[in-house]
Order: sequence, then C-alpha cells, then structure tokens
Amino acid sequence: MFEVFELPFVQRGVWEVLLLAVGAGLIGTWVVLRGLAFYAHAVGTATFPGLVLADGLGFAATLGAAGTGLLVALGVGALGRQAARSGRDAERHDATTALVLCGALAIGVLLASDVFGSAASVETLLFGSLLVIDDGDLVLAGVTSAVVLLATVLLEPRWLATGFDPASARALGVRSALPDVLLLALVGLVALSVLSAVGALLATALIVVPAATTRLLVRRVRAWQVATVLLVAVEGVAGLWLSVETNAPPGATIAVLSGGAFVLAALLRAGLRRGVVRARPLPEVARA
Repeated sequence: MFEVFELPFVQRGVWEVLLLAVGAGLIGTWVVLRGLAFYAHAVGTATFPGLVLADGLGFAATLGAAGTGLLVALGVGALGRQAARSGRDAERHDATTALVLCGALAIGVLLASDVFGSAASVETLLFGSLLVIDDGDLVLAGVTSAVVLLATVLLEPRWLATGFDPASARALGVRSALPDVLLLALVGLVALSVLSAVGALLATALIVVPAATTRLLVRRVRAWQVATVLLVAVEGVAGLWLSVETNAPPGATIAVLSGGAFVLAALLRAGLRRGVVRARPLPEVARA
C-alpha cells in the first residue's frame, strides 16, 4: 500500500512537501490573520507570465516567476499604502489586486498561445507537479522556510499588533511600513517556492486553506501555527501518495484534500457551537 514511498521521485516529493510545510504553514497564519488571502492567490497566479517567458526563452522558471511575482508584490503594496493614506476603503485595494490578477493571467495566456506557442505546457505551469522535483526546488523550499521562520521570530510582535488592531498599533508607535512590506514580500517568496509543487493556480491550497482550516479549531496563535505546519505536511504527503495510487495530478489532489479538510473542520466547529458535540466553546484566536 505504501510501496510508492520507495520510489526516488516520490521521496523527493515528500522532502519538498516537508520543507515547504514550515514556510507555507507559518506564512499562511499571517495571511489569514491579516486578511491577505486574495493577495496570496493573486501573487501566486501573477507568476504565470514569468513562467511562460522562462519556458519560451529557455531560462530558469524560478527566475521568471520571481521577477513577475516581485513586480506584483511591490505594485500591490505601493497601491495599498496609497489607498490607506488617502482613506479609501479596503475594497478598492482588493479591486486593484483583482485587476493585477486578471492582467497577469491574460498576458500569460497570450504569451503562451500567440507568442511562444507553448500552450501544451500551460497545464504544467499552472498546476505544477510534485513528481518532478529537482535539487533547486528542494533548496528553494528549505531557504524559504528558514527565512519565514526567522522573520516570524523577529517581527511577530509587530505583525500581531497590526493584525489585531491597526489603530491601536499606530497609537503604540508601530508606524513603520517596513514590516508590512516584508510580510508581502515573504508571501510572494512562499508563493514562488510552492510553484513546483502545486503550480500558480493552486498555491493557496498550501498557503491559505490549511491555515483557514486550523483557525476554525485552534485558540492560541502558537498552537495555530504549529497545527497549520503539521496540516500542510500531512495534506501534502497524503495528496502525493493518493495521486500516485490513483494516477491523478498531485497539485489537484492536494487541493481537493485541503478543501475537504476545511469542510470537515467547518462542520465540526458548527457542531461544537450547536452543542451536538460536547466541548468548550472556541473563542477567537488569541496570542499564545
């Protein structure tokens, strides 16, 4: 039943998932806490034209994705700060992100179909594959998780203060925009590192959905972070195993498992609230 884990390419996929779990799990909790889920999806998808350029011109896919992802992260961050200074509401920030997302997809499709004629490889670029992981992917995943872990240790108080109560955080002296800019950049870095595993369109399956799932059931921030890292690892390894057993795409299989876990968690939380299952009530997330 588990003989597939003896295959070398499956073992590399498992290592990729385990290395990604720390970075994707930690940054996912900040994405959910700060309301950046749409941005995380957009920055992952916006790497698509960079991937097409890299595929068409023959340079490293990571370099192409990093270039377009960085441009989108900087652009959305600058527009978000401008909107905040002018007192505009968050919907306009979301609208800007949506415009960037649509534009990136349109440019990527045009490049793939009309410029480079690489439409056949679009599916691979959009959905990735854990079965073709190379040494560069493993290094990128490990470095990304180490950077995210270090940034979480150093910047957690500022990210928490701004995430829970932005107005009070400014009153307490948390005024620099640099921590928030670094958070947006790290979201982009994690989105880049998961491309090889789940592709541009399903990056949120590892970054956002596991954190949203565990938040339904966990009370403390530290426990939430640990639970999310573990859930990313479990869903990734289980999805990889199931994809090999059923001959299904790994990224899509992981996304289905992730969505199913979220539905189960939501049903369990609803059951707890209605008293179907006897347990203590689950208040909002608080700092550990």
